[in-house]
Amino acid sequence: MADRASNELPVLIVGSGNTGLALAQGLRKAGIQCTVFEKEALQARERDWNMGLHWGAPVLKSLMPDESWARIQSIQVDSHVPTKDEDTLSFVQGDTGETMVAFTFGPFYRLRRSKLRDLLAQELDIQYNKRLSDITYADDRRSVTAHFDDGTSATGRMLVGADGARSTTRQCLLGPDHGAINRIPYAATFVQRQFSTEQALFLRKFHPLFLASAHPGNHFAFFGMQDAADLDNPSSWTFFFYISWPSSLDEQDATADWTDAQRLAQQKEFAKTFCDPWKSAYEWTPDDAPVWYMGLTDWDPGLDGHRWDNHGGLVTMVGDAVHPMTYQRGQGLNHSVTDAGKLRDAIIKIREGGVQKDIITAFEEEMIARGGGEVRDGTANTMLLHDWEKVQQSPFFTKGMKKNE
Repeated sequence: MADRASNELPVLIVGSGNTGLALAQGLRKAGIQCTVFEKEALQARERDWNMGLHWGAPVLKSLMPDESWARIQSIQVDSHVPTKDEDTLSFVQGDTGETMVAFTFGPFYRLRRSKLRDLLAQELDIQYNKRLSDITYADDRRSVTAHFDDGTSATGRMLVGADGARSTTRQCLLGPDHGAINRIPYAATFVQRQFSTEQALFLRKFHPLFLASAHPGNHFAFFGMQDAADLDNPSSWTFFFYISWPSSLDEQDATADWTDAQRLAQQKEFAKTFCDPWKSAYEWTPDDAPVWYMGLTDWDPGLDGHRWDNHGGLVTMVGDAVHPMTYQRGQGLNHSVTDAGKLRDAIIKIREGGVQKDIITAFEEEMIARGGGEVRDGTANTMLLHDWEKVQQSPFFTKGMKKNE
């Protein structure tokens, strides 16, 4: 009776990012009750960006309802550009625009983060304004309870931390030191901007979706679409671009209070030695335009001291909560939805009578090996992309978007 009672409890998912929502949809599809808890308010406005989905696409499709996956084209940065079976990405030299390498892969989806979240949130039980503060476990090890800052709690058969790179779940499991995000000496400032029709058409001619470059000044840069809802009105298109650079932790701390204007002025100075589209895009961006800045971070689940106790399979983590990685090779979303798919499969095995501790531990070991390897590869990639003498050794240059084997 105790096993039956615990199996009737929901799976508790902490975090309503794309990973947590994809997992919740997969569980819903499998007939497994779950509840998602989100620390922000329902109408909270977060920064939006776009993400590459490629080798992880079949897993995401398996998690989503068929009618939702049928809408995947509508949530791309430009829904009017059909997803190709194969597409070619050119990696250019930042000062000359010459192609350094080009690789073909596909299918490749460039998805708006906000639109993917909205699509994945459909028909789910999501509770907002629920900030996790503690996790406790029943004495009989058959249930787990999430405690929230507002004094409420929820009990389930399992708790899954899908609460992002600065995961509270991870800190609950490992403490503030081992669970803290790791800062690395690189930074980027991001711009999202609309331009005149003539300017927009000029900027977009370099690639309809995105372009990447390495610069001899030890900079990496990205330029692409963020939103092209109105095909016939280029002045309504939003472009998304940034230049990243080596930045010591001391520099990051010293500039922590910089204004948007200071951040943008720094980017504009970098861009003076870049080719188009970066050169013109920054010149045409007003000095008072809003931007956002980010020091790069990672967290390697394979490091000593980073293996958490899953308390008999009652608690685990997925996505950026367990393997936050740098973004220059576009692997994060693919690994995160793979986590969600594999955990969905694991929970189904438990429902069918498998031993929860053994199944969840096996799930975690595969995820730690796969995701941890990508974290290390991603950080090495970031370092090499910002070192002109070694850029051709970078995984981005040698592997493109291919999955690590």
